[in-house]
Amino acid sequence: MFAELTTKQKKMLQRILAAALLYLLAVLLPLPQIGKFILFLVSYLIVAETVLRKAFRNIRNGQVFDENFLMAVASLGAFALGEFSEAAAVMLFYQVGEWFQDYAVNRSRKSVSSLMDLRPDYANIEVNGQLEEVDPEEVEKGSVIVVKPGERVPLDGIVLSGTSRLDTSALTGESVPRQVQEGEEVISGCINESGLLKIKVTKEFEDSTVARILDLVENSAEKKSRSEAFITRFAKYYTPIVVYCALALAVLPPLFTGMADITVWKQWIYRALTFLVISCPCALVLSVPLSFFGGIGGASKRGILIKGGNYLEALCQVKILAMDKTGTLTKGVFRVSEVAPSEGYTKEEVLHAAALAESYSDHPIAVSLKEAAGELAGTVTEVKETAGHGVSANVDGKNVLVGNRKLLAEAGIAFPEEENDLGTTVYVAVDGEYAGRILIADQIKEEAAETIAALKKSGIQKTVLLSGDARKTAEAVGRKLAIDEVKAELLPEEKVSAVEVLLKQKKENEKLAYVGDGINDAPVLMRSDVGIAMGALGSDAAIEAADIVLMDDRLSKLVTAIRIARKTNRIVYQNIYFAIGVKVLVLLLSALGYTNMWAAVFADVGVAFLCVLNAMRCLNAGK
Repeated sequence: MFAELTTKQKKMLQRILAAALLYLLAVLLPLPQIGKFILFLVSYLIVAETVLRKAFRNIRNGQVFDENFLMAVASLGAFALGEFSEAAAVMLFYQVGEWFQDYAVNRSRKSVSSLMDLRPDYANIEVNGQLEEVDPEEVEKGSVIVVKPGERVPLDGIVLSGTSRLDTSALTGESVPRQVQEGEEVISGCINESGLLKIKVTKEFEDSTVARILDLVENSAEKKSRSEAFITRFAKYYTPIVVYCALALAVLPPLFTGMADITVWKQWIYRALTFLVISCPCALVLSVPLSFFGGIGGASKRGILIKGGNYLEALCQVKILAMDKTGTLTKGVFRVSEVAPSEGYTKEEVLHAAALAESYSDHPIAVSLKEAAGELAGTVTEVKETAGHGVSANVDGKNVLVGNRKLLAEAGIAFPEEENDLGTTVYVAVDGEYAGRILIADQIKEEAAETIAALKKSGIQKTVLLSGDARKTAEAVGRKLAIDEVKAELLPEEKVSAVEVLLKQKKENEKLAYVGDGINDAPVLMRSDVGIAMGALGSDAAIEAADIVLMDDRLSKLVTAIRIARKTNRIVYQNIYFAIGVKVLVLLLSALGYTNMWAAVFADVGVAFLCVLNAMRCLNAGK
């Protein structure tokens, strides 16, 4: 933990420890009064220097009433009354609270710098028969660029020549690569997996898909509202009220009861300064951020990273939950889920023949077939891949076709068309005869249905699926998981537009949360009231853009996060009501002369201590 601290935090922690040591020495050692006074004064000055400097600077700038001003007046007033130990203790407790608050804020600070990985570093342009790397921003519309295997497509355009597979998962969330050939459009940000492509640029970089995504993230960050810290809101009204009340308490009674009697003036000034000591918001300043810090710490123990107390608070108000599909509700990995052989064939024969025919391919569908078939044995020759259709090969002397229905239709082979909305159907034919079909599907996570049901029970009023995947597949997943609304085939900017519509539907005191895992989800995560990323398999950009990260990719952790948030907020409000209630009671008694400085210290330091103990319960939130 100490290694994570900033230089400023380390210096302040050293000050707090030094001041605490001097305070304990002054209390415990049998020193003369002047010795105790010196130790209390030095202890006070060590931790009070920053507060006093801020208070005087704010006064000079015309911003008088804030917690720094109140702490300065109250603690200096305590010194004026001769209550040295109380003055030092009040400031020490206050600075401990400030330190915890600063630590929590630094932990919650986020950056979207990882998103810049989406931006291509260069574009290849052919000059005199040689490829030259240039900045994508320098490439003009109409230029021809070359994208080699393994490179990211730098600009939007149309394929002039070449056939390849593009990994579009960063943009659409679709886990199966898209086959492209001459005449088809490609968008920037995709990764070229296989063949060499020559692309005619149709949009300059500033108008490209990548540039729009980066722009969306920046604009979304500006749009996201930030709730004002409770302490600042409270102090805005609380501080001037108590200062004026203390001033009135010091001046008005002597004017009416004994203006010329110095003893009366001392009595009421003492009460007024006691009033100020009581009114110090130490309990709130310390316990409120510490409660949120405890809730964040308790969540992190359970694999949930919450980047700030404001997000913990907002999570309690979530009523609309929007989700991505691939990698969030599904595993994002395609597997063979069903083998349906034709009469005269077994499941093993169909799967074995298909896997051997695809044995030389690294396509995700081929990989899933080979994984399902296990160890392969056989002779494979005359392998021919037809772009967008499938593969034909000679397997152990038999002609095997493996692909979509177009492949079998072109070969004149009759077959039953039985598409499945949840995945891709691969048809298999052997020697011109239909042999069976294999369903390859992105598996829905085991806990997904149970989690959606639990979220609805916890108070989520509307669930929405926002996916870049095909409509039929997205709608099938939505039906299976009982999701209220499904929107499919969405590009990143369309997801943001969909969230904008949902944001207008919610009430003023309600929040919208979005759960996603890809770079394409980063703008939506930033635009939502609460952005939640799947951490273990999610992209770095999504994790950085999100407010909450589920580190082990288990969607069920979202239910735990909501439970932690609600318990933390209950504890926060318990502390608020308790601290204010005790202070109001003791303030009234002080004004009437029934309390002394020790009661004031209890109302400040004692209440703060009790609130801190209550706040520590947040560390066990979620159990």
